[in-house]
Amino acid sequence: MEDVLAVYHRPYDPRRPVVCLDETSRQLLGETRAALPPGVGQPARQDYEYQRHGTANLFMLFEPLAGWRQVPVTERRTRQDWARVLKELLDGRYAEAEKVVLVQDNLNTHTPASLYATFEPTEARRLAQRLELHYTPKHGSWLNMAEVEFSALARALSERLERREQLECAARAWSERRNQAQVAVNWQFSTADARIKLKRLYPTIQV
Repeated sequence: MEDVLAVYHRPYDPRRPVVCLDETSRQLLGETRAALPPGVGQPARQDYEYQRHGTANLFMLFEPLAGWRQVPVTERRTRQDWARVLKELLDGRYAEAEKVVLVQDNLNTHTPASLYATFEPTEARRLAQRLELHYTPKHGSWLNMAEVEFSALARALSERLERREQLECAARAWSERRNQAQVAVNWQFSTADARIKLKRLYPTIQV
């Protein structure tokens, strides 16, 4: 926990940007019958029944100090998906950065081994050397600022979406709006706060 908190209090450095990564799944749902249009003083009405069209996986890439985010949508949630998202990040937006400081949870696919399972060893090594990995502790996913962005995204995507292409379009439009507004996070919770407010989580030393 203190490791992640220390990362969040580093000054902004474009050569070593801090990026938070998280992922979640979303059901793809279709309508069984057309919604009733809105009337005077009445919103549109939607039938409670729906058709399932599988699921999609959303990655959240969020650079809190720059107010930038991106939401890649994939069909599955595999180590290869994570590796390809990271390659695009490193060779795209952060191609000129020395390292990307990546904060993420400790899911078993979120490791350099996933790079080696996806790319040739030389390429995997190149990508791994440009990452500085920091993991949130077990039951401490609230420390990942990408979760804050997922909460905002969930409120924006309240309607049913039937196809992955629709989800990609909606997520892209949402991220572009927030990027244009440069919506950032001013993280206030510090290591000193943790040692006071979360004292019960620290081991007790018997003197």
